Amino acid sequence: MSAARLHFPAAHPAFAGHFPGAPMVPGALLLAEALEALGLARAGLEIAAAKFLQPVGPDALVEVRCDEPGGAAPRLELRSAGRLVATATLRRVPAAAPAAWRRRPERSQRWVLRLMAWIALRLGRRAARLVLHLVTPYFLAFAPAARRASRAYLARALGRRATLADQYRHFHSFAATVLDRVYLLHERFDLLEFDVQGEAELLEALRGGGGALLYGAHLGSFEALRAFGRRNAGLRVAMVMYEDNARMLNETLAAISPGARQDVIALGSLDSMLRVRDCLAEGGVAGVLGDRGLGGEDTLELPFLGAPARFPLGPMRMAALLKCRVHFMAGLYLGGRRYALRFEPLADFGAARVAPEAALAAYVACLERHCRAAPANWFNFYDFWDHDAAR
Repeated sequence: MSAARLHFPAAHPAFAGHFPGAPMVPGALLLAEALEALGLARAGLEIAAAKFLQPVGPDALVEVRCDEPGGAAPRLELRSAGRLVATATLRRVPAAAPAAWRRRPERSQRWVLRLMAWIALRLGRRAARLVLHLVTPYFLAFAPAARRASRAYLARALGRRATLADQYRHFHSFAATVLDRVYLLHERFDLLEFDVQGEAELLEALRGGGGALLYGAHLGSFEALRAFGRRNAGLRVAMVMYEDNARMLNETLAAISPGARQDVIALGSLDSMLRVRDCLAEGGVAGVLGDRGLGGEDTLELPFLGAPARFPLGPMRMAALLKCRVHFMAGLYLGGRRYALRFEPLADFGAARVAPEAALAAYVACLERHCRAAPANWFNFYDFWDHDAAR
C-alpha cells in the first residue's frame, strides 16, 4: 500500500471559480493531485471510475491511499478529517499510438509552398488572395475528412448547424493565414494591420524579470507572434516545439523564405529545458502550442465547446518546473488584412503554488472563449473530441 497527504490552501486558484460562495476542490483536480502525489500517472495508471462522497474545501488536508498499486485493479481512497471523500479504481493506460493528427498526411508540399511564396511576393497580396478563391473550393471538394471535422467543430462553436458558407469561410481563413505567413516570414508587416490587446500588461509583467511562456493553439496565426517581436525591438521571442514539429517548421521556412531565421527551441534534447530557462532569464518570451499532444503523454480531460476533450499536461508542467509566468496568446485573423493579437495572463508559477491542472483549465476556458468569438480561426481539421485523436 502507498500513501500521501495533500493540502489545498485557501489561496489555491481553483477555489476562485469553483464555486463562488461555496468553494470546493474540483473533482478532476483532486484525483489528478492524488495520482501525482503517489507517482501513479508516471507508473502508467489512470482513473477508470470514481465516486465523490464529500466536498473538499479550503485548507483541507486529504489522506490518499492506494491498495496494491501494482495489482490488476488498484483502488484509491481519499479521506479528509476522518471522512471518506472519494474513491477511485485505476487501470493501466493502454499502449499509445501516435496522435491522430500526426497520422494524417500533410497536404502542404514544398513545391506548393514555393509557388504560393512566388505568387505572393511577385504578384502582390491582392493577386495572391484571388488564388485563395481557387484553393478554398478545392479543399472543400477533395478533403472530406477535414470537411466533416470543420462542420462538427463549427456546430459547437456557433451553437447551430454549420452552413456551406460557414465552412467556406473556415477553409478560406486557414488559406489566408497560410498566405500571410509568407509576408510575416519576410517581415512585410506593412501589408497587415494588427489590433493588439493585453500587450501593456504583458510588457509590465516582463519588466519584473523572469520572462514568460506564451501559450497559443492552432487558432489563427501563430506566426503573428513575430509581429509582437517586431513591435518590441530587443525582446527575444522564441518558439518551443517538439522535434518533429521543429523539423517541419524548418522545412516550411526553407520553402517559403530560405533566408528567414526563427528562434526555435526543440523539445526532446538534453539541453531543451536549459535553453527555455535561458530565454526566460533574459526577459524573453517563448511561444508554445498547448492544444495538441504527440500521443502517449499525460493529458487532462476538460469541457471544451460543450463536450470533454483531452489536452496535454506537459506544457503546464514545464511552466511549473521553470516557475515562470504563463500568458495566453492568439493571432486571430479578422478578414482582409486585419489581425487581432490577444494576450491574457493565465498563471504565475513563480508567485504562488499553482497546480498545472488548474492553469490548464484556465487555458482551455480562454481558448473556448476565443473560438466562440472568432470561430473561423480553429485549424485543427480532425475530430478534436475523439480521445484517441487528442491523446
